[in-house]
Amino acid sequence: MNGKFLKKLKELLLLKSLKARIFVIILAVGIVPSVLMRYGIVENYEERAVENRISTVQNQLMIVANHLVSNNYLTNYRSEDQSYRTSREVINAELEMLSNLYEGRVMIINGNFEIIKDTYGISEGKTIISEEVIKCFQGETTSHYDSENGYIELTTPIVDSTAEQEKSGSTAVKGVMLTSISSESISSTMATLNRKAVILEALMIMGIVALAIILSAVLTRPFNRVTEAINEVKEGFSDESISVSDYVETAHIVDAFNQLLKRMKALDDSRQEFVANVSHELKTPMTSIKVLADSLLVQENAPAELYREFMGDIVSEIDRENQIITDLLTLVKMDKKVQDMNIVSLDINELTELILKRLRPIARKKDVEVVFESVRPVVAEVDEVKMTLIMTNLVENAIKYNKEHGWVKVVVDADHQFFTFEVSDSGLGIPEESLAHIYERFYRVDKSHSREIGGTGLGLAITKSAVLMHRGSITVTSTEGEGSCFLVKIPLTYIAQ
Repeated sequence: MNGKFLKKLKELLLLKSLKARIFVIILAVGIVPSVLMRYGIVENYEERAVENRISTVQNQLMIVANHLVSNNYLTNYRSEDQSYRTSREVINAELEMLSNLYEGRVMIINGNFEIIKDTYGISEGKTIISEEVIKCFQGETTSHYDSENGYIELTTPIVDSTAEQEKSGSTAVKGVMLTSISSESISSTMATLNRKAVILEALMIMGIVALAIILSAVLTRPFNRVTEAINEVKEGFSDESISVSDYVETAHIVDAFNQLLKRMKALDDSRQEFVANVSHELKTPMTSIKVLADSLLVQENAPAELYREFMGDIVSEIDRENQIITDLLTLVKMDKKVQDMNIVSLDINELTELILKRLRPIARKKDVEVVFESVRPVVAEVDEVKMTLIMTNLVENAIKYNKEHGWVKVVVDADHQFFTFEVSDSGLGIPEESLAHIYERFYRVDKSHSREIGGTGLGLAITKSAVLMHRGSITVTSTEGEGSCFLVKIPLTYIAQ
């Protein structure tokens, strides 16, 4: 159990399984937006809250600045006149109230950069020169938010505007209000909002994880069914075609597997038929030999002539058995994937003439005329032994399965890439329904006629294997009763695998 768990965990961590990949994709697609949304909401709130706080405080500061101007606070801040003292105390109370309300500090700075009022009471009478104060004297209102230290700093110009100045559009900045207010309430609200966002994000992640697990299981279930079906076939519990058409992908996989299964069944049937044919072909000569030997044994005084006749028949059957075994060994060698090819540069015309010279005596016995037509000289890279097998089998079949006084025509031609070896005859021809089977092992179109002619039924199977090993092709056209034409096409330059 632990082994299976560790294996699944390893697959998940290495993303080797489809389920793990689907799980991670869904998880990423769900979690990343939720995390970005949380940060987006918190950051957006902070920005909006600071803007709102600055706007609200600045409006109140502008009102206080107007009061300062209307009461001549900047020029009479030291006057002992009762009316000035009273108005100054009222304004100081406003400043203190504003400072307490926003948990901050307000400093009033006159045109000489002297601090004439500090709600903290620690900097009065001191001079302050800073970039913000100078900009404010030039008419520019500034604000700065320090999130690390938790305060907002504002500068507000104290403007004395006369009717003439308002008409001309120019104003005189008489002083500056430098205000620092606490942003702790914003930070506190952000912390609360962040906690709630984290809780919501955690709930979303839990939901997304659950959804990812469910969806990955549901989406991969058809592939699991395909695996189970394939395992059943592999274990031998079933040999039927499988069907899992949930997705286009599974349908393609299943279709490919069914095609493979069909091919495997065909190969298995072919193997069983081949074994049966081999057993039959090897058994037939042995049976004939046994019958001949038994016939001699039961005759006590059999004449010498009979012995010679029976022994001749026994030798023929042994030769036939030997030929079958030789062809089978040749075919087995052809079937090997690692079959060596002894490639040499060979004159195809010369090889053809040599083979026809060997086979013409057989043709003369049947009064079959063999004609060779060389369209052009051909030199190609081939295996001489296998090329000899190809040519010999095709020409010999054309002679054996021909009519009396018939003909066989052999044509050698080539282009810039391939050479062709064509064998046509005036023989018995091949029925259309048999054309697809003639390269099968031990297949015979007319078994009774083939038995009279001889042969093992392996010639064309060997021929096709040899052609394919040269990366070539073989085609046939035939009309029953009129003759056949085999066309072999092989590259002039051998193409190594």
